[in-house]
Amino acid sequence: MADKIQNAYHASKNIYDDVLTQGSFFSRMYIRFFWSGTDDNEIARKVLLYVPDGFDGHLLDVPVGTAVFTEDKWRSLSNAKITCLDYSEDMLEKAKARLKDCTHISFIQGDVGQLPLADESCDIVMSMNGFHAFPDKKKAFRETNRVLKKGGSFIACFYIKGKSKRTDWLVKNILAKKGWFTPPFPNEDQLLKILNKLYSEVDYHVDGSMVYFRCVK
Repeated sequence: MADKIQNAYHASKNIYDDVLTQGSFFSRMYIRFFWSGTDDNEIARKVLLYVPDGFDGHLLDVPVGTAVFTEDKWRSLSNAKITCLDYSEDMLEKAKARLKDCTHISFIQGDVGQLPLADESCDIVMSMNGFHAFPDKKKAFRETNRVLKKGGSFIACFYIKGKSKRTDWLVKNILAKKGWFTPPFPNEDQLLKILNKLYSEVDYHVDGSMVYFRCVK
């Protein structure tokens, strides 16, 4: 499974940003047809609003991906300590290239299921477009919660099943088989049960087959 994920993101490294940001006609048609027009740019904007301007604590970004959505925000938080972690070396290298001059940002190649961070060491844990790719979601939920301080924020967005037959077909028959997404995928009720068990507050929104939220530990 690990090699499959690495290979999938290696193969897509040159088109990843274009698809997410809908930078071409074909990527816009793909989003419109398979994802009901859900705009990842708008979801990313809403997710990043959960991170306060002037934030000066410790933030974990897992997976950082290529930092295509987060570059400007992370640059602006020069008083923060930001740790960017990704399993894919290809994604991590692209993020490093974007943010290499930022001394407040560090980069780690690693596994969300075994985070190399101490208990309650982060004020914010951000996971943008990550959980639908993580192979062991139980460990991912447990580890992101473990490293978060009491009163800290878990902020995320990712795919959930059961909202669109067309999207669910795409995920099952193409994205999962290629290694970009990894089952099992929670539906809305299952996800809310997980979040409400782990966190004291849950601010939760659905856009098509994508969910985005902020939880407080």
